[in-house]
Amino acid sequence: MKNLAQSNYRSALQTVRDLKGKYGKTWNAINPESAARMVAQNQFRTGLDIAKYTAGIMRKDMAEYDADSSAYTQSLGCWHGFVAQQKMIAVKKHHKTTSKRYLYLSGWMVAALRSEFGPLPDQSMHEKTAVSGLIEEIYDFLRQADAIELNDLFRRLENGEDVQDQIDNFETHVVPIIADIDAGFGNEEATYLLAKKMIQAGACAIQIENQVSDAKQCGHQDGKVTVPHEDFIAKLNAVRYAFLELGVDEGIIVARTDSEGAGLTQKLPVSQEPGDLASQYLAFVDAEEVAIEDAKEDDVLLKRDGKLVRPIRLANGLYKFKDGSNIDRVVLDCVTSLQNGADLLWIETPTPNVKQIANMVNRVREVVPSAKLVYNNSPSFNWTLNFRNQAYEEMLALGKDVSQYDKNNLMDAKYDHSDLCKVADEKIRTFQIDGAREAGIFHHLITLPTYHTTALHMNDLTEGYFGEEGMLAYVKGVQRQEIRKSVSCVKHQRMAGSDLGDDHKTFFAGENALKAGGGKNTSNQFEVDSKDNNVEQELSVVV
Repeated sequence: MKNLAQSNYRSALQTVRDLKGKYGKTWNAINPESAARMVAQNQFRTGLDIAKYTAGIMRKDMAEYDADSSAYTQSLGCWHGFVAQQKMIAVKKHHKTTSKRYLYLSGWMVAALRSEFGPLPDQSMHEKTAVSGLIEEIYDFLRQADAIELNDLFRRLENGEDVQDQIDNFETHVVPIIADIDAGFGNEEATYLLAKKMIQAGACAIQIENQVSDAKQCGHQDGKVTVPHEDFIAKLNAVRYAFLELGVDEGIIVARTDSEGAGLTQKLPVSQEPGDLASQYLAFVDAEEVAIEDAKEDDVLLKRDGKLVRPIRLANGLYKFKDGSNIDRVVLDCVTSLQNGADLLWIETPTPNVKQIANMVNRVREVVPSAKLVYNNSPSFNWTLNFRNQAYEEMLALGKDVSQYDKNNLMDAKYDHSDLCKVADEKIRTFQIDGAREAGIFHHLITLPTYHTTALHMNDLTEGYFGEEGMLAYVKGVQRQEIRKSVSCVKHQRMAGSDLGDDHKTFFAGENALKAGGGKNTSNQFEVDSKDNNVEQELSVVV
């Protein structure tokens, strides 16, 4: 976002000056410059302001991708506002812009890490409001990142530094969230109500899947049960109505199909005429031919090609789809969703294989040329093994010698520097580029990265801290790295808003303000003068 900080500042400055003129001496203590600065540091008043702004960003990015597939977008899943905040601060630091970088809110992580019931599997058992609550929390932290960075810039401006251009062209940390509503947590009315809460919290993009709500499973587990298209379309409509009611006209709906790995359905839809959606869905249901005299009492029968057939029904009442029908069902799901209000698709796949994804997407594009995907670069895949297998098969097909490799043990570390593994790693490196170009993937995300990084980092710190390294494990592995890499939260008091609060207290109480940032604040140990080449070395010795 360009120039909003300065335009807000000027507008607020004039507004407060006018108000002071209107209310006279009772407003003497209010400083227009301080009030305008606070307005500039809080660019979004409500979650709806965020949803409208970020929806516009996504629509623009979608159009740019349609024109050039190299303009794909990315995100990482975050389970806490602080994690999201630090991600976007790092994005700005390393890449200089937040453009094409989003956030993902994973229902899996909400269930596993945010439920009052405790850790839960990804089966929609967590509280509905935990989802909208996390969206609101994430945007609170992102707005705080804006306020802190702008506050630092205003401080530097007051101290005579030439940072006006940085203020005028400040880019917000607020970016789109693609938020997981699972299967809607109930019927279409329940979906509508939760969608409203999510949009009001700031979500511009809602991802919904075609599973049965009360039988929902993680997309990478067995036992998934899909719903007829009519049921899913009703939920797509519910989300769209929620966007429209709240004035988020450009809201994005991501329609996810789990049909690739789902072999069951709970309902048999009612067909009104041959070839309609219900008829196409029923055609995928596995059935056995039966004569009427052989039908059992209370059997459910269908007429198919002039014959009576009995749908294959399990003991739990669920119906089985025909083996090998999964890809055709995925394609029909995708086409139907796009023809009924969805903006983007999500196809859950068993492995990350660009050719297999492209095969499905290209079939969809035969009907809807603009079809594009949000794709889960999931930690549920063994990326190393999948791509080493792909590299092995390619080398074999090209007649190359693969005798040195044990096909059943390609994860072995002894292969890490082999030619095969170099090929595999290059395929992993370019997976997002290749997928965007060849398989219509507009948005690449990793659902659970911060779940795994937290576990990994705690494993490494715990090993050393409770072992012989003691405190050195923390200093060497964490704090020294934070200092040398200029990680924002090394000064954790500032990151929590201490400096920002000190300035606010000065605005409110003047010289009477009791501030935290004095000479005895230990955070001063982390002040680094970038002009002093010896400071970093000295700090390294101290810690």
